[in-house]
Amino acid sequence: MAEPTTLALFAGELRRFRGIAGLSQDALAQRINFSSALIAKIELCQRRATREFAKRCDSVMETGGLLERIQAVLGPGPVLPWFRHWVGLEQEAVAIRCFQLSVIPGLLQTEAYARALLRSGGLLTAEQVEEQVAARLARQEILTGPNPPLFTAVVDERVLRQPVGGAGVMREQLLHIVKLCAEQPRTRIQVVPTSVGAYAGLNGPFVIASLSDGDDVGYLDDQLEGRFVERVGDVRTVQRLWDSIRGEALSHQQSIEMIREVAESWN
Repeated sequence: MAEPTTLALFAGELRRFRGIAGLSQDALAQRINFSSALIAKIELCQRRATREFAKRCDSVMETGGLLERIQAVLGPGPVLPWFRHWVGLEQEAVAIRCFQLSVIPGLLQTEAYARALLRSGGLLTAEQVEEQVAARLARQEILTGPNPPLFTAVVDERVLRQPVGGAGVMREQLLHIVKLCAEQPRTRIQVVPTSVGAYAGLNGPFVIASLSDGDDVGYLDDQLEGRFVERVGDVRTVQRLWDSIRGEALSHQQSIEMIREVAESWN
């Protein structure tokens, strides 16, 4: 996690360059297509800038890429300590395979969906919720960067129909997935229909990251602390689970059509 001084450095440089450019927060917001409220929060060290935010500010204010370099030091945000190692692996991965049984995968979540999910348990303060939402959105930039991993998500159909945040949030979330997959050919999704009945995925969600050195690392999600899977035999077991689950799923195109249909049902 970045130190508060790094957040303050980014905020200070953003204010300084904005002053040099003669731009108000509202004027900068219009130029970079972000809200002025977000700019205000970043300048008050209340929100962490994403790479895309920093990149657009650099371009508009001709900073020579300084803000993006500072943002790289900030990293993905205040992730939970036991999850920090996985985020590092996620950034290095050339391919990520993800199965989710009950929620949209984190890398595909909209801001509203993530916020509703994090608020639901009543275990986090409002500030903690916003910190986790910002961190999750920052992680998603790996899918839209210059060299994204091959990301394949398989989800149970119930994920599409579970009302997280209400009808409007669900419709926006599902249409976001459709749009993202259309714009990012290395991001794909498949749905296991409920008609399949019992299948291996009912035992729980997991992720497999394929690293550039050829190794695969697994991650099992749970209610307390996720578990890393690195032993060769265990990794092979998770890989076999993936193959079994994916074999029950609809094709990518069939899945996109189902997601689009379910999105329209959320009115």
